[in-house]
Amino acid sequence: MAFFKEFKEFALKGSVMDMAVGVIIGGAFGKIVSSLVDDILMPPIGALLGNTDFSRLRVDISKVRDVTSGAVHSMGEIVGGSDKILADTPAEPIYWNYGAFIQQCVDFIILALCVFLMVKLMNRLIRKKEAVPAPVPAPTKEELLLREIRDLLKAQQK
Repeated sequence: MAFFKEFKEFALKGSVMDMAVGVIIGGAFGKIVSSLVDDILMPPIGALLGNTDFSRLRVDISKVRDVTSGAVHSMGEIVGGSDKILADTPAEPIYWNYGAFIQQCVDFIILALCVFLMVKLMNRLIRKKEAVPAPVPAPTKEELLLREIRDLLKAQQK
């Protein structure tokens, strides 16, 4: 039971709840930024590159596999083994998806820029709040009573 009590105290702390809210809002913010990149920014960039879908940029590197598998088959025949099963199955192409990587880099840069601008705005608001002098608090009842006593003592001395 002590474990559950300790976990409840931990989970209900303000910092944990703030972090949970931040994660949820961050996830939604990430979706917004991804939509901004995918739907707004990348289509014009793709049009400039002559490609409608930027994330589909890729290079077929199947030739490397074909060269190495040909060498393996040759070695198998020399050693005396038979690799007819491997030779009969059609090989799927292998792609180097550099467009998807570039897409993710652009997503990251835009997300980092948005977070930087949000932090900068928050810092500016905090500085403005700190720059405004706090209003002078009203005197307490004790201070008012002490002032009256001081004034009465001054009046008696005259």
